Amino acid sequence: MAALFATALAVSGCSTSITDLPSDAPQRPKEARGYLPVHDIPPDRGEAALKPKEQEKIEADLIAARDQQAAAGAAAK
Repeated sequence: MAALFATALAVSGCSTSITDLPSDAPQRPKEARGYLPVHDIPPDRGEAALKPKEQEKIEADLIAARDQQAAAGAAAK
C-alpha cells in the first residue's frame, strides 16, 4: 500500500497543469518544423580571419607564455 502511494505521489509530481501555462503563450505550430540545416556550409570569407603578421605575433606571444610557464614550473620544483 505504501509503495502504491509513493508511486502515485511521484507520478503526480511529474505532471503539469494546463492552468499553469500563461495565457499569452504562443500557440504551437500546426505543422512540425524540419530539421536544422547542419550540413550547409557557410560561404568562404572574403578576407583572412587574421593577417599573417597578427598571427605571427600571437604565436610568438603564446610561445613566450609557454616558455615562461615552463620556467616557473621548473623553479617551483
